[in-house]
Amino acid sequence: MSTGGKRVVIADDDADIRALMVIAAERAGVDVAAAVDNGRSALDAVRAGGIDLAVLDFSMPGLNGVEVAQSIRADPTLSSTLILMVSASVQLLTDHGVVAERSDGFIIKPFSPKALSLRIREMLEIGAPA
Repeated sequence: MSTGGKRVVIADDDADIRALMVIAAERAGVDVAAAVDNGRSALDAVRAGGIDLAVLDFSMPGLNGVEVAQSIRADPTLSSTLILMVSASVQLLTDHGVVAERSDGFIIKPFSPKALSLRIREMLEIGAPA
């Protein structure tokens, strides 16, 4: 299965959740360019270039997921980077259009690695593994 070298950045301040996200991304067949525990590091990794998808936890220390998404959206050189927001709160993800205006999708915690893997493949238009 070719993914065309799709690369993702994963950001979540919970090490266990971050590890599940890495597993899900690997199952999706993408390269994890960075798996970080804060928004600043996530933004730096995306700005380094070549990132197709940023998977961002809504609540992180320093810059939160929405702030990282806003910075990505404000940078025309990053316009092709997709954003998948992750949160335990449906209300945070759906209230006031905050996330809808700044991301390309969201997934609610708790999630299974399989569900996240499928969502990553859908967003990056990667076919199912053989």
